[in-house]
Amino acid sequence: MNNGRFAISLHILTLLDKANGEVLSSDYIAGSININPVLVRKELSNLRNHGMVLSKEGKNGGSYLAKSAQNITLGEIYNSVRQNSLLGNLKNTPNPQCPVGKQINKHLDNLYVDTENALIRQLSVQTLADFSRKFD
Repeated sequence: MNNGRFAISLHILTLLDKANGEVLSSDYIAGSININPVLVRKELSNLRNHGMVLSKEGKNGGSYLAKSAQNITLGEIYNSVRQNSLLGNLKNTPNPQCPVGKQINKHLDNLYVDTENALIRQLSVQTLADFSRKFD
């Protein structure tokens, strides 16, 4: 199962969209999410690497959206934080002599890929702007 990075990144990006170009500090963002600012900075770095966020250094520094929320899809956000299969991975090696065991991993892998691709397709038709409007 994936960790909470998608939710954290979506929270960060929604805050930045609602800020209308104002620079937000990692401390401010962390206060909204109620997590350690170090975790926020880690996700901001990842979002920067994926071209969704820009940051200013210094005393009045912080982060802001690198492009319009209309040009960021939820699928793009999901792909930026995706680490493991959505449904997890099998931890054991099934019996290769068993008619099910010898094929189960291949069929599970296909199921997992198909399921995750369906999720990404659904997320990709929604933009950050669409999501952000829910908070008006």
